[in-house]
Amino acid sequence: MTKVYGTGVYDFRRHRVAEYPVDGEAPPVPEKPTESRPLSNVPSSITLSEIQRDRLTRIAAENWMKTADSAPTKPFSPDLVKEIYSTELTVKGGRKPVPLQRVMILEVSQYLENYLLPNFSPETASFEHVMSMILMVNEKFRENVAAWICFYDRKDMFKSFLERVLRLKEGRNLTVSEKTNYLLFMINAFQSLEDEVVSERIMRLASLECWHSLSYGRFQMELCLNENLIKKWRRIAKRARDGTKQGGNFDPTTMLEANFLRNLIEEFLEVLDSEVFSSIPIGDNDPVAHGSEYVNDACVLYCERFMEFLIDLLSQLPTRRLVRPLVADVAVVAKCHLSSLYSHEKGKLFGQLVDLLQFYEGFEINDHQGRQMTDDEVLQAHYKRLQAFQLLAFKKVPKLRELALANIGAINKRADLAKKLSVLSAEELRDLVCAKLKLVSKDDPWSERVDFLIEVMVSFFEKQQSQKEAINALPLYPNEQIMWDESLVPSINYSGEGCLALPKLNLQFLTLHDYLLRNFNLFRLESTYEIREDIQEAVPHLLSYTNNEGETAFRGWSRMGVPIKEFRIRDVKQPKIGEVKPSAVTAEVTFSVSSYKAQIRSEWNSLKEHDVLFLLSIRHSFEPLSAEEAEKATVPQKLGLQYVRGCEIIEMRDEEGTLMNDFTGRIKRDEWKPPKGELRTVTVALDTAQYHMDVCDIAEKGADDVYTTFNILMRRKPKENNFKAILESIRDLMNETCIVPDWLHDIFLGYGDPSAAQWINRPDLLERADFKDTFLDAAHVRDSFPNYQVHFVHSDGTNNSDPCPPFRIKFPKSPEGAVHFQLGNAASTTSSNNSNHMEDDHSDKLELVVESYVPPNPGPYPHDQPKQNSVRFTPTQVGAIISGIQPGLTMVVGPPGTGKTDTAVQILNVLYHNCPSQRTLIITHSNQALNDLFEKIMERDVPARYLLRLGQGEQELATDLDFSRQGRVNAMLVRRLELLSEVERLARSLQLPEDVAYTCETAGFFWLLHVYSRWELFLAACADNKDKPTFIQDRFPFKEFFIDTPNPIFSGQSFEKDMRAAKGCFRHLKTMFQELEECRAFELLKSTVDRSNYLMTKQAKIVAMTCTHAALKRKDFLNLGFKYDNLLMEESAQILEIETFIPMLLQRQEDGYARLKRCILIGDHHQLPPVVKNMAFQKYSHMDQSLFTRFVRLGIPYIELNAQGRARPSLARLYNWRYKDLGDLPYVRENHIFRRANAGFSFDYQLVDVPDYHGRGESAPSPWFYQNEGEAEYVVSVYIYMRLLGYPANKISILTTYNGQKLLIRDVISRRCVPYDFIGPPHKVTTVDKFQGQQNDFVLLSLVRTRFVGHLRDVRRLIVAMSRARLGLYVFCRRSLFEQCYELQPTFQLLLQRPDHLGLNLQEFTAFTDRHVDDTGSVQLINGPEEMADLVNYRMHEVYQSRVASYHLNESWSYPGQNSAVDDNSVENGTANPDTSTGTDDVEMQASANGDDMDVEMRAPVNGDVMDMPPDGKPNDSICADVSPKEDRGPVAE
Repeated sequence: MTKVYGTGVYDFRRHRVAEYPVDGEAPPVPEKPTESRPLSNVPSSITLSEIQRDRLTRIAAENWMKTADSAPTKPFSPDLVKEIYSTELTVKGGRKPVPLQRVMILEVSQYLENYLLPNFSPETASFEHVMSMILMVNEKFRENVAAWICFYDRKDMFKSFLERVLRLKEGRNLTVSEKTNYLLFMINAFQSLEDEVVSERIMRLASLECWHSLSYGRFQMELCLNENLIKKWRRIAKRARDGTKQGGNFDPTTMLEANFLRNLIEEFLEVLDSEVFSSIPIGDNDPVAHGSEYVNDACVLYCERFMEFLIDLLSQLPTRRLVRPLVADVAVVAKCHLSSLYSHEKGKLFGQLVDLLQFYEGFEINDHQGRQMTDDEVLQAHYKRLQAFQLLAFKKVPKLRELALANIGAINKRADLAKKLSVLSAEELRDLVCAKLKLVSKDDPWSERVDFLIEVMVSFFEKQQSQKEAINALPLYPNEQIMWDESLVPSINYSGEGCLALPKLNLQFLTLHDYLLRNFNLFRLESTYEIREDIQEAVPHLLSYTNNEGETAFRGWSRMGVPIKEFRIRDVKQPKIGEVKPSAVTAEVTFSVSSYKAQIRSEWNSLKEHDVLFLLSIRHSFEPLSAEEAEKATVPQKLGLQYVRGCEIIEMRDEEGTLMNDFTGRIKRDEWKPPKGELRTVTVALDTAQYHMDVCDIAEKGADDVYTTFNILMRRKPKENNFKAILESIRDLMNETCIVPDWLHDIFLGYGDPSAAQWINRPDLLERADFKDTFLDAAHVRDSFPNYQVHFVHSDGTNNSDPCPPFRIKFPKSPEGAVHFQLGNAASTTSSNNSNHMEDDHSDKLELVVESYVPPNPGPYPHDQPKQNSVRFTPTQVGAIISGIQPGLTMVVGPPGTGKTDTAVQILNVLYHNCPSQRTLIITHSNQALNDLFEKIMERDVPARYLLRLGQGEQELATDLDFSRQGRVNAMLVRRLELLSEVERLARSLQLPEDVAYTCETAGFFWLLHVYSRWELFLAACADNKDKPTFIQDRFPFKEFFIDTPNPIFSGQSFEKDMRAAKGCFRHLKTMFQELEECRAFELLKSTVDRSNYLMTKQAKIVAMTCTHAALKRKDFLNLGFKYDNLLMEESAQILEIETFIPMLLQRQEDGYARLKRCILIGDHHQLPPVVKNMAFQKYSHMDQSLFTRFVRLGIPYIELNAQGRARPSLARLYNWRYKDLGDLPYVRENHIFRRANAGFSFDYQLVDVPDYHGRGESAPSPWFYQNEGEAEYVVSVYIYMRLLGYPANKISILTTYNGQKLLIRDVISRRCVPYDFIGPPHKVTTVDKFQGQQNDFVLLSLVRTRFVGHLRDVRRLIVAMSRARLGLYVFCRRSLFEQCYELQPTFQLLLQRPDHLGLNLQEFTAFTDRHVDDTGSVQLINGPEEMADLVNYRMHEVYQSRVASYHLNESWSYPGQNSAVDDNSVENGTANPDTSTGTDDVEMQASANGDDMDVEMRAPVNGDVMDMPPDGKPNDSICADVSPKEDRGPVAE
């Protein structure tokens, strides 16, 4: 029924890009490498002449670079490749393996795509040719763009290329930098295992054949431990024998797979041992004295990269299983520990990587079963290993008799074990390790070293600290030592050239513990980075100095930081049993808010329980730092920052000691009073682990008492301050027996059959489902199942020739039928809305039985009628709905405008009606998306009493109903009173006492004794009088109660019709008493807290919250016993992986099993990913990879919605190339709003080439703060032009790709638009990233850059930018720059089919036109921002003249659509003018559900100009002063 993707080759890579130089004619080459000046303004330092003079630019233009104006003329030259490699791509000394700027230039000029790859021959390609291709692929990975995509059209060639790469070292010695580049290519290849072409060849290197290189003793030991491998090894040996018989001497140990990894490891050990340190400096940048030796930085980088390579191999199960014995056999970790580099100051990062490798080598997992070992199993394995060693020592090594008889506790520590082994001589130790234990080979040269042998023994037998124990002892708040440690928290200017000692979020994880551990470390460090940035922002504003008493004082003020008046530790509680840290440490902090204005004071007053604060100790130096000292000083030294400690608010009191912001119910709402005085006292909980560490340092090391030095209290923005709760949740999960549903476990870790969790493979699927209002008619059902022969039947099984909704569908039982059912729309590759009639020949189609039934009468009142769906779902959407209601994992990819939210809502609606006892949890990334989803649910047939919205965004819901916990409780109490009054009325109608409606309990008795009994008697009487048409009308027992219905209930003409009406009335009564029964709990529970908790855990069927709220409140949910069966996650491609995982575990397991039955993930991995602020975590650790994206990369089947209803088909072509078969709904092809042209414009979309403005293109007043004044002025001029034509401001959005440009455009709008009431600000001025998930009719887009493509090279950002507009998109950029970018070609080729000068139709003077969208009309091309400014200034002058004339004639004109309402978004953006006159006539282009935008013809004055009078009817004097036809306003100050 719908096409499912995910099983084929997938070409998506992480598209996060580094900044790199590029220009249409010549990529720039800075005089000095960018990396040497991390904070310099690189673009402004490059001149046009430097760009044009560059040698590589000329070579590229002559040989391979293709432009619109020219094509390369010279044939391929292998000598040119060699010359470029030797002169441009090799380095002489230094740490960097490549000259980065030169590689950037070549990669951007499409050296790989246009020159190296088309001319690659596996037989004749030179070493330089292959290495050049390796460098280009590495550069693409560094920039995180699609690296393998250019090979997809030549897969056979790609296999040959990989073969050449693997054999590249044969018979050739590579330089250290070449080895590093080669190694980096291998790292990238092993990180691309989702790509079948890559993994097919690369995984052979980690196959069982690599065991041919194991030492004999290790080989025997591994086969004994893994008996299931013996059969596989015998098959390999048999193949080798067969090969020998056929081809003579065949030695399997000489195969590439057998020796590749072993050779790499030995090459690394040789470099580590003999090349890292040398007595002669290699180059000017290399020498770092180490005694009499020098450190070769290139070798250090190579060693670091090799550690990264091994860590990657051991942290993925497919490669770990067979590679780990190889790493252990060579004893890599032990040799690294004993190397000089490990203890050298230049080897700090190397040492951290070695420790990480050691952790993964000994990770707690059964490699061959892929099962996580429990703590007890790890301990028992350790004891078993030691006991076996003791037994061996007792029998074979007499000198170790003491060790053999010692208890386990005496020998499981490193020092104790080393001491007991020291009694052996060197030869005895060698014999023990190499011959008896077979831990290393006797042939290893290192086996002669005693320290090496002891290190191997100790590493093998010592007890490793559990990572769980280490994390439990770790403070959750960062301190000053972690914050400014660059090896842990790298700076923002990480370029991707080096490696880091950070975990990576790859495709696969070893265990759930490994998954949580990596996420814990990364999330902790990412939050540390954000806190560090906040501290560096807040502290300088306080202007600290040393006063006359020698104490630190502050002369400034900061919004987020306040000086502390008093700090004291209030209570330190005793440790819990088995722990050493205190169980709780509380303190009191007193500060004053007297220096703040009302708004900021209210922010401090609104601090609440569980908010996180930071205590800072600032100690200003007596003497200011000199310029030289300041340059070398660290950030804490510059700030005078001594200590940082985190804490959590318990309560806050005012000056009189009154409790503020109480959420515990101790203070009732009507008793709350505003805080008194200016002093505030906050009781905080300190981190007990950190406190214990500090106290120990004071006692043991004589360190300062940190807690007497705090003088600043810092807060953070609430939305950014949730890190502690998330870290606690992750830590709690690590300490729990973390139960993921069995059907999801393997897929979650990245193993097994990718389609195993799909509903067609699940044993517990629904056999039949009631689709309620999903289908609008029978034709809709047929269209939704084009590969089925649909057979309609009645409820009794008879044929139905005139079927009407609603429908029930019976699903196929056979696996073949289910698969066919799921893939039924595979043949339909066009959009789902082409209403092609089904073929007459149904012989090859399976039969689908669809039951049409008559729903029961819901009741006689209008509010009894269920709400109906009006969306005609496409076949793909129907497939997503079917998959969503079935158990298992459902993934829906929703391209822009394809109705993701409508699909999600219908899944919830159908799920509620088919599984009414089950509870569903809805998770989204943003409050806006959650509210959109929730508002649509309220329009469906789901009772409001079963809906609950948790979190802070509930007040933004566009409804009068309150769906918060408190609001739902109040609604239930109000509803209880309404229902009890109805019961009173019913009792009166039955002539019974009214006291039956005193409580819900008495009403329940009334229902059983008087209502239900009467109904049963009535049914019994009806059974004997079916032949009397008026019987029901005469004898219905509740006729008096229903006397107030709007229409008569009974006609008295048909027994059947009246019986159906009677059942409807009884259904109304039954629902009424059922609601009362549900209200009974709220009657019994007296406290608000108990009622709200009951509502959340028992009453609500659909609970909605953001992923942040889920992480924050997980502990509360567990304590309350919160349960749910289904999880639906919207925007799941925008949510961090760990924030997606936590909502799956908000409930405790039941009898050892997870309750979760369905997981529905809806998102779009082709749009922007989760936000990660630190580039190192984003680019190196891939922290911005969402769970949704990882599942897609793993090949898990997904349904991709394939019909968009947002934009004109012409606009949709700008981005639909990124999706499979994305078509258009009939609505956007046929509706007149999409067929009409944009008035005043020749085209509905255009790329507008913006030349230098006043001699300048892009600029950067500060690093990464890019602006383009020409584009800003041009965009605003076009906006003014649209407003003068009558386009409503709320239908126009201005987007840009950089914050600097956003602020510049707002400044220009404030100057040129806001002062005029007939112009005003647009709906929104914001960045593309912030506008994701939103849309508008018209979008003006500024791309800013003129020398560097920048982060728009991320294709996902391009897709978001192109898909925001419905009717018109105008892109302002530098054509020569963007047309050269390989990744953006599909979009820019379309854009450049039209003129690159803005085409206007100056014959149109209103926002309405009858011109067809394909008719350009009279085209007037605008040459640049100056000409556009002249045009709009002239028109504004005409408006002024018209206003003056109208004022003198005392006429009052009123035209729809001319006034611009200053909406909340404008005020929020800072562009609104509070004095601006606002109108209410913007009606022409109001969005409506039926799409009738711009459907009102506008009236205009005789001269074609449009204006509004100010409220007082006088002309606006500001126009006289500010508007003139040729006015030159000059450049905007930056």
